[in-house]
Amino acid sequence: MTKKVRVRFAPSPTGPLHIGGVRTALFNYLFAKKHGGDFILRIEDTDQNRYVEGAEQYIIDSLNWCGIPFDEGIGKDGGFGPYRQSERKSLYKKYADDLVESGNAYYAFDTSESLDGHRKDHEEKGKTFIYNWHNRLKLDNSLSLMPEEVKAKLDNGDDYVIRFLTPADETLHLQDLIRGSIKIDTNVLDDKVLFKSDGMPTYHLANIVDDHLMEISHVIRGEEWLPSMALHKQLYDAFGWDAPEFAHLPLIMKPVGKGKLSKRDGEKMGFPVFPLSWNESVGYKESGYFPEAVINFLALLGWNPGTEQELFSLDELVETFSLDRVNKSGARFDPEKTKWYNQHYLQQTIDNELAKLFLPTVKENISDDDKLNLDYVTKVVTLIKERAVFVSDFWNLSDYFFVAPTEYNEKAAKKQWKEDTASIMNDLISVLKPIEDFSSENTESIVKAWIGENELSFGKVMPPLRLFLVGDMKGPHIFDIMAMIGKEESISRIETALNKLG
Repeated sequence: MTKKVRVRFAPSPTGPLHIGGVRTALFNYLFAKKHGGDFILRIEDTDQNRYVEGAEQYIIDSLNWCGIPFDEGIGKDGGFGPYRQSERKSLYKKYADDLVESGNAYYAFDTSESLDGHRKDHEEKGKTFIYNWHNRLKLDNSLSLMPEEVKAKLDNGDDYVIRFLTPADETLHLQDLIRGSIKIDTNVLDDKVLFKSDGMPTYHLANIVDDHLMEISHVIRGEEWLPSMALHKQLYDAFGWDAPEFAHLPLIMKPVGKGKLSKRDGEKMGFPVFPLSWNESVGYKESGYFPEAVINFLALLGWNPGTEQELFSLDELVETFSLDRVNKSGARFDPEKTKWYNQHYLQQTIDNELAKLFLPTVKENISDDDKLNLDYVTKVVTLIKERAVFVSDFWNLSDYFFVAPTEYNEKAAKKQWKEDTASIMNDLISVLKPIEDFSSENTESIVKAWIGENELSFGKVMPPLRLFLVGDMKGPHIFDIMAMIGKEESISRIETALNKLG
């Protein structure tokens, strides 16, 4: 690569950023960082009718939360701004006029009513109306009208659009870094509108002009833009500009069935499709996902490293990423796999950091100051975290460390309560009372020695003890639990259970 790598992520602020958009941003970011280049955020807001308040900030916040911030864009001027297309409005008319002047575009005065009439007429004959080489001379435009008629319409302020003049009977040879060489017959293309009657450019013109002026070297975008590539390459040629290299990423597919992953799939199956919450849709952040987990699973949706490795830090992704290992076919989204990634990152996170995230939940549920300190909560997290996928799982896994059980698992209680359970548990209380060093190791050795001396089976002591202390047959090593809650609390819970279950 001779010129500096400059890539851009160019979303429209028409709502929340879909997880597919985040992956597009990620692949752009990885490619830029791999080649020492720049990652630019440009907001494509030429369609003012679809503009949604707050969407632009949401996009910025999402990229920042994911840990893939842009190098250049709104608030980070790199000398190529402004970075909102609506603020670049004055630029585009000149380029549209240049195309008309060079014979690569023309004025079209057709009203929406007349075009609707043509469409209906074609439909009745079983055909599809396409505005291009085979009918443009029969329509109301500067190709079919005399020059003086065109001038009169322009002087009169008649509404018009500027359309690209697609050549007939040519074959375009396009190159895509993911899909290879593509051939397009220009006869199947329509004369796309480049400039609208409201004085705003369409996506196609603004996109090309901005990419050129911002010196974009590679356009890495979703597969849905592949049909636009022919026009975009022709526009570069019409302006006499070098085109960037193109790469069209595969779609993210539904977990089940066919088609592109949608918000509805998430609602139906109970998983997020947005990085952050938006209105009533909960995002990955609010669902308890770590940004590193989101980035890791997104990277492997449509790209593979060529090895069995599945877990990557962002630095490792940058080092390993290449466009030639991006798949052509769509990548199926697997909600369970996303949880697997999150569980890994949760296990890798320092216990103290997890405890800080868990502490607000503890405060909501208890008022005992002794157990509200970070040290205690950290010790709890250390004991239970391996069973968790999210920090939000912690309370159900550890409530008994903070609050004595008031109910007992009915099925377990029936199974564990035998004729001699009460007398064995009362004897156990007598064993526990004199213990001074109530550490897990010391208490375990004393209790096990007592079990051996009295020729009791572990099955008669340990399962009912767990039920009495926890209220269920869950939790880590029973003596770790006892050491955490302390001798008095352990004995109190056994006595309470004997009264309730006996």
